[in-house]
Amino acid sequence: MSVPLEFLRQVPYFTGLPDPELERVRPLVRERGYDRGEMVILEGEPCRAIYFVKTGRVKVFKTSPEGKEQVLHIMQPGDTFNEVPIFDGGPNAASATALDAADLYLIATEDMQQLMRHLPALSENVIRVLANQLRRLVELVEDLSFRHVTGRVAKILLQHVRDMSEPDGAGRLTQQQMATMAGTAREMVGRALKGLEQAGAIRMERGRIVILDRELLERLD
Repeated sequence: MSVPLEFLRQVPYFTGLPDPELERVRPLVRERGYDRGEMVILEGEPCRAIYFVKTGRVKVFKTSPEGKEQVLHIMQPGDTFNEVPIFDGGPNAASATALDAADLYLIATEDMQQLMRHLPALSENVIRVLANQLRRLVELVEDLSFRHVTGRVAKILLQHVRDMSEPDGAGRLTQQQMATMAGTAREMVGRALKGLEQAGAIRMERGRIVILDRELLERLD
């Protein structure tokens, strides 16, 4: 089954493209499913495709030589990843793994480069998307450099409020996953959560987190 045009219209790279141009994109899109925990791409390997999340969540992360992990972003449906090596010709800049069972669309590197040469509006969208990603990475550097752990945890909760309030199963973030996003130890995340609970911002119950006072979290963010 080919990718729906409605999905392509929602992908930032293809926003505003007329239907005839989207029809040129459509046959180049392939779909692949991944199991929870399955590696999608590995940092340093040759770039083979750009990915679009159809369902599930994908964790994009860097790993230090000592094995320490830093999460760059949790990709949700409609998000894209592995763009940079498509355009600079280098290897994968980060690794990605499926947090849940996930279905992804992908376009091969050569096909995406060919589309850019023939669809001017796509090239303009690429500039906009990469600029937004750069801004997001600058915010991550600011968070890790200047924001205290509680503030980082509050921000993660705000960004993933739906995930946090779901029952056990797909959609949850563990404290360890939150720690790799916040660039700190799991124990520090646990302390921050306990402090937020004591302040009345959240309630922790049976492995999930319920937001009680969003405004308080926003002040800490």
